[in-house]
Amino acid sequence: MTRPAFVLHDHRVPRPHQDLRLEEGGVLRSWAVPRGLPTEVGHPRLAIAVPDHDLDHLTYSDDTKLIADTGWWELLDRDERRTVFVLHGRAGAVQYALVATERGLLLSRTKDQPSPRTDRS
Repeated sequence: MTRPAFVLHDHRVPRPHQDLRLEEGGVLRSWAVPRGLPTEVGHPRLAIAVPDHDLDHLTYSDDTKLIADTGWWELLDRDERRTVFVLHGRAGAVQYALVATERGLLLSRTKDQPSPRTDRS
C-alpha cells in the first residue's frame, strides 16, 4: 500500500507564505498558511483553503516556490469540523489539527505528538 504524500512549499509570491498540500483522492488538497506551519502548541495559524493541485506539484519548484519539506501523511481523525493528521517529513513526524471555526480554518500543532521512531519509512 502506498502512503499518501505531502509537500510543503515556501511560496514567495504574492507575499511570503507556505502552501501545505496533502495527497487525497488523486489530487493535492491545498491550503495557504500565511505565517507558516505552527511550531508550538497553543499558537494556531490561519489556513486558507485554495484550489486542489495536480500531483505533479509534489516535486514542483521554481524561483518563487521552493520545497520546504516533503514526505507522507496519515489521517488520524476527521469529522465535519476537524481533521487531525501527522506529517512524516524529513525531520520527523509532527501532528496537526485543521479546525473550522466561525472565522475560518486554523492549523494547530497538537499537544499529543508522535513518539520518535528509528524507522520512519
